[in-house]
Amino acid sequence: MAFLWLLSCWALLGTAFGCGVPDIHPVLSGLSRIVNGEDAVPGSWPWQVSLQDKTGFHFCGGSLISEDWVVTAAHCGVGTSDAVVAGEFDQGSDEENIQVLKIAKVFKNPQFSILTVRNDITLLKLATPARFSQTVSAVCLPSADDDFPAGTLCATTGWGKTKYNANKTPDKLQQAALPLLSNAECQKFWGRKITDVMICAGASGVSSCMGDSGGPLVCQKDEVWTLVGIVSWGSNTCSTSSPGVYARVTKLIPWVQKILAAN
Repeated sequence: MAFLWLLSCWALLGTAFGCGVPDIHPVLSGLSRIVNGEDAVPGSWPWQVSLQDKTGFHFCGGSLISEDWVVTAAHCGVGTSDAVVAGEFDQGSDEENIQVLKIAKVFKNPQFSILTVRNDITLLKLATPARFSQTVSAVCLPSADDDFPAGTLCATTGWGKTKYNANKTPDKLQQAALPLLSNAECQKFWGRKITDVMICAGASGVSSCMGDSGGPLVCQKDEVWTLVGIVSWGSNTCSTSSPGVYARVTKLIPWVQKILAAN
């Protein structure tokens, strides 16, 4: 009986902080953009983290996949001297209940190439676990055989620039809804640079930009938000008429599972 009681407790905990279900619902007004984005509802993307250097400068985004692990882009070059900031919405505010978390270990995908930007994923093991709350929780990971078809409307979030030539990044977390493209469609823009370990989204008047790197591209599957892509690369002027390119998480899941199991 005790075991069953324990199971029902776990089930309740799972609904409180189950992956991919924000306590505070996001509100997306159709097709907007991070360069053309809109402020997110505070706390509505609870897995979004800010990666900051020693000076508190935000240089990349990331996503909580559990209390102990964050996924980001390999090209962000995160080190153990950097910090993961969870529960943040307004980087210009001192009033928020944020968690500044130290990084114990950095696992960069050994097959990452800066030349081709293939396998653009890094896992960060936190030194102390994030405390899950109404504004801090994990995104769901897809399974390797999950399919997210072209045309699916997904969302990306970040504190990246709202104009490519802007001097600074926005204080408030930005969000954008944008459609997935097939790799064949994406190759019309980017040619052979697009490979099976990448997925494209946008070209719809919305775009990720500098500072969004490493952050999430999430799609709803079975009513939970699932991490489909990691902001990787795109137009160097953050053009909203060419698609952004994201690391394709379904292709990288076997490596992710191997690292999580061994650590």
